[in-house]
Amino acid sequence: MTSVPGSPVGRSNRDPSWLTFALAAAATATAICMSLLAGWQRGGDLPERLVWVAIGVVLVVCAHLLPALCRSSPWSVRGVGVLLWVVCMATACFGHATFFVLAQQHAGERRASSSVQPNTEAVPAGRSLTAIMTDRASVTRKLANADSQRCLQECAALKVRRVVLAAKLDALNAEADDVRRRQAVDDLREEQRDALTVDPVTGRLATLLGTTASRVDLLSGLTFAAVLEGVACLLWSVALKPRQTAVATPPVVDPAASGHEPVTSSHGIDDAPVPPAETEVMRLARDVAAGNVRATVSDIRRHLGCSQAKATVLRRQLAEHTTTP
Repeated sequence: MTSVPGSPVGRSNRDPSWLTFALAAAATATAICMSLLAGWQRGGDLPERLVWVAIGVVLVVCAHLLPALCRSSPWSVRGVGVLLWVVCMATACFGHATFFVLAQQHAGERRASSSVQPNTEAVPAGRSLTAIMTDRASVTRKLANADSQRCLQECAALKVRRVVLAAKLDALNAEADDVRRRQAVDDLREEQRDALTVDPVTGRLATLLGTTASRVDLLSGLTFAAVLEGVACLLWSVALKPRQTAVATPPVVDPAASGHEPVTSSHGIDDAPVPPAETEVMRLARDVAAGNVRATVSDIRRHLGCSQAKATVLRRQLAEHTTTP
């Protein structure tokens, strides 16, 4: 393929900048959504929720874009930017961790409610285990008194009293056993519910590390938040990187075709190939002829953006070029 003058050399047809920008925008959008949900759940009234949401969004955007925006700033501005970036990253990660922990709690509650069936057994009103054991102690004492009495007269009444107290004691024992059984079932269901509210991986990892599942949830939330924020900052730094200006390659003009003899060296040296400086002289001569620049050292320096010494050399070569027959 023929190269076009003025086009960048070796330029790839596939430019990955759009992919970097898309990934950076996706990471920032994800972080904003998490901050929005976390701020909405933190606040109580509607104005409080809106303020929390606004704070989270601003901190996330600043954390993502500060490194790219402060890249070309002076060192004093960069120092302040680094401090603010660290604070923004910490607060953004805290908000993301809040989102992760609350999301895990909601998922655990949904798993528990869908797996553990509620207790549909009829529970008698009143009659706690404490009240039953109090009545049992009283009946036991009365039965002991009745057993200790000797039968002198009315033995049948005493026997009936003993039988009634014994039956009442058995009923209280059965009632106490029934309450204990219901309490055991409730405790088992509560344990199952607590086990289901914990993520399986989190629970096993907590057991392996010898810590609680809530600490593992918090640590994993902070880790996910830090990774997301770091990736977003890196992607935006790459996406907003200043582009290098393509240097245009000017066409080489043959001196014979232009009607001018090649400029020879002043040191008596044989003719050499056309140097790059002669091309600048010819271009400068056309600009002077067109009235775009004056043939002075200062104007040549401003026009070409070169040093004082180079502008002086070009001025002398321009004079030689214009006086050549």
